[in-house]
Amino acid sequence: MSVSISSSLLSPPSSSSSQIGRWSSPVRSPPTNLAFSLHRSFAKVSSTSGNGSSVDTGLSTELDAVSSFSEIVPDTVVFDDFERFPPTAATVSSSLLLGICSLPDTKFKSAVETALADRECYEQEDANRRMSCFFNKALVNVGADLARLVPGRVSTEVDARLAYNTRGIVHKVHELSKLYNEVEVSSDRLLFKIPATWQGIEASRFLESEGIQTHLTLVYSFSQAAAAAQAGTSVIQIFVGRVRDWARNHSGDAEIDAAIKRGEDPGLALVTKTYNYIHKYGHKSKLMAAAVRNKQDIFSLLGVDYIIVPLKILQFLKDSVTYPDEKYSYVRRLSPSSAMGYNFSEEDLVKWDQTSMASLMGPCAEELLSAGLEGYVNQTKRVEELFGKIWPPPNV
Repeated sequence: MSVSISSSLLSPPSSSSSQIGRWSSPVRSPPTNLAFSLHRSFAKVSSTSGNGSSVDTGLSTELDAVSSFSEIVPDTVVFDDFERFPPTAATVSSSLLLGICSLPDTKFKSAVETALADRECYEQEDANRRMSCFFNKALVNVGADLARLVPGRVSTEVDARLAYNTRGIVHKVHELSKLYNEVEVSSDRLLFKIPATWQGIEASRFLESEGIQTHLTLVYSFSQAAAAAQAGTSVIQIFVGRVRDWARNHSGDAEIDAAIKRGEDPGLALVTKTYNYIHKYGHKSKLMAAAVRNKQDIFSLLGVDYIIVPLKILQFLKDSVTYPDEKYSYVRRLSPSSAMGYNFSEEDLVKWDQTSMASLMGPCAEELLSAGLEGYVNQTKRVEELFGKIWPPPNV
């Protein structure tokens, strides 16, 4: 059983043929019955871990080669993949909670049941406050369990219904942070995943000033990415494949049309421009590329901080042997030094505010942000409905 909150969530369906005149891709240990979100979470993997090694033969694999340039993040929520592609960090989300509740028996099931049995929550007279308390406790209980299983950071999803409410986001993160502190999970082990609306970016700015690390998701335009970098966001996540999918079937987005006119993949171009902006102008943000569709995407992104890679592509990389004389073919595409030569327009270098960001987002970012938020909200509502059916749990 797998629970997917993969980078293809709510992505427009791929098409094998594009519209005339539009761009087209040039290249087409813990128990194993647990499930949790491993992607979007900074897990560096190597094909030479575990059984077998290419070191003795002088050979390596494509996975080894690309891992020397960027941290490769397994795009999976299936714990069975732990040995093949061991993660170093994790994400806890509404989708993960749904998966835990649907499994007959997992270590994380008790974390959810403990949340639903929490006296502080069930003594709340207001039903909405009671449900919010249950939800927060469930996220944190599972997140705390994950923090004990992985050495890296745990990213916790913030309710997408707060996406346009800066104070609401900050308050929610403070609530979650307090709960994590109560279960002795250090703040340096935590990220909080926030939608990249202007209000989300402002919340990120405030939280980062307090020393709370944030992870902005649903980024589909340079204006969002640059505003997030100016805000000091710890991690910015761009969905390469979703931008490409949109570009195949739409027109009228100036940013995407300009990339196509230059003969570039608009998703890859967005990552490249954002990476160069971060490094040329000294921003602290790390950049994560998600929704990659093939190995060529990965080769084109080498040097970016993190790449989320589907398991099928990871397996292809792991199974592909690289001979010593072929190593020259793996070239770092993105680097702080090369970023210095990237030319930005005056429009790119403004101090971003809500008006300027919105005016340059374009229809691609607007539509995909809206679709992504709708998906996250629907997942949250499903969890609440499920909690309503199973509360109180047995033996309470």
